[in-house]
Amino acid sequence: MNKEKQRIKIAEACGWRLFSSFDNLWAAPGHVVEYDCDAYPLPDYLNDLNAMHEAGKVLGEKRTRSYAFILAQVLDTSSTLDLDDQFLNIHATASQRAEAFLKTLNLWEE
Repeated sequence: MNKEKQRIKIAEACGWRLFSSFDNLWAAPGHVVEYDCDAYPLPDYLNDLNAMHEAGKVLGEKRTRSYAFILAQVLDTSSTLDLDDQFLNIHATASQRAEAFLKTLNLWEE
């Protein structure tokens, strides 16, 4: 799954809607897609931990637990409870978190 497709899938899961494909501008969640709406470029989910933190808020409690488990699988730390592995989980990159987010929502494509 290429990076741009990952970014779009995460944005759509978070409520963003395409405003103008010509300008690649998106309407933020909660904004109406109209001619005069506020349109923005998508957040840089694969490089911005703050953007992934915001994305994680749409998961809810049950999916957050699944997300944590899948993130450990992405990082290959799910088989141990080693403190070093837990450190890696806490410090996962935005890209690793994006992959786990998409897998949690069954939106990941190989």
